[in-house]
Amino acid sequence: MSLAMLNNPHHKWMQVAILEAKKAFDFKEVPVGAVVVKNGVILGKGHNMIERLSDPTAHAEMLALTAATDTLGSKYLHGATIYVTLEPCPMCAGAIVLARLQNLVFGAFDAKSGAASTLYNIPQDPRLNHHVDIISGVEEDICSLLLKSFFEDRR
Repeated sequence: MSLAMLNNPHHKWMQVAILEAKKAFDFKEVPVGAVVVKNGVILGKGHNMIERLSDPTAHAEMLALTAATDTLGSKYLHGATIYVTLEPCPMCAGAIVLARLQNLVFGAFDAKSGAASTLYNIPQDPRLNHHVDIISGVEEDICSLLLKSFFEDRR
């Protein structure tokens, strides 16, 4: 990775999300990781724990949002950014809007359930009362490769 990329905060924080995704991979979970950051401070992190918790809502984003709201003691995360290795699904995209995040930064696009540009764009839907800025494709190659490796191992 180049020095310019390391100095870019989006790449720096996506690396933290990738480390979370690798934790999921090690537990045989779909390798998705997320981290919520505000003013250069991590408020919460998470990785998929759907299988371990037998909970269909235990997505990386949901766990990171819960940790972040616990940290702040507030249901709102004004001014915060969530970094996710995979484009959020409709549930997670909705939660990101409800939490009032400022930014969503994701790595890989999700052709099957992406709800932040691919199939839907929930965070920027003009009918909703809050809109989230989106930056996509950050560390996309690494995020995609991690997912491809996981699914190749499962076959």
